[in-house]
Amino acid sequence: MDAVILAAGLGTRLRPHTLTTPKPLLPVQGRPILDLIIGALPPSVDRLFVVTHYLREQVGDYLAAQRHIASASEVIQEIPRGTGHAIQCCLNHLRSEQVLVLNGDDLFGANDIARLAEGGSAILCHPVGTPEKFGIVFTNADSTVEKLVEKPSINGTHLANTGAYLLPLEVLRQPLVLSPRGEYEITDFVNMAIARGPVRAVRAQFWHPIGTQEAWDAAQLLDLAACKG
Repeated sequence: MDAVILAAGLGTRLRPHTLTTPKPLLPVQGRPILDLIIGALPPSVDRLFVVTHYLREQVGDYLAAQRHIASASEVIQEIPRGTGHAIQCCLNHLRSEQVLVLNGDDLFGANDIARLAEGGSAILCHPVGTPEKFGIVFTNADSTVEKLVEKPSINGTHLANTGAYLLPLEVLRQPLVLSPRGEYEITDFVNMAIARGPVRAVRAQFWHPIGTQEAWDAAQLLDLAACKG
């Protein structure tokens, strides 16, 4: 299976730290975030592509030195045009029928990613009590995905999109249209997959997004046993 990690972002909310270090390489308990993500990939992943842009030389140097996976390559997103465009930059390299796609700045559990990668289209979800801050996954009675809604104004606990997906290569080859904010969005690929057939909503046991200084500080105190590798 091919895997794609999206690591091209600017990490503006973590400045000044990201002025000199790309966000995926910020350390968590002595290891780069990206190292923890790659360490959580299942054995079924035998080829990895990491999409880079900002401070990409540092990410490239890390990939050349890492020992988690033998075939790990950098794919450069010359102009940042969204997460969907980042995946499209990889299309000439991808070969597996299903492609594992993960954000490059969140911590994931290895067992959760293994369940995500079991087959079919799927999205990894985690309960949150502040749905207005996340993309929310609404499910059908059989735990398949009904729809995605970005930052809805609702109360209670709901399933957040963690930014980890298993999607058919055939879907990733479809053209995208610009979103209202002028980017090509990965969630459009998810919506295409929903239209074609069932998309599993896989509930994560461990997920820690690192979007702020507070979240990065909290990561230093986590039990990272779930991120094996």
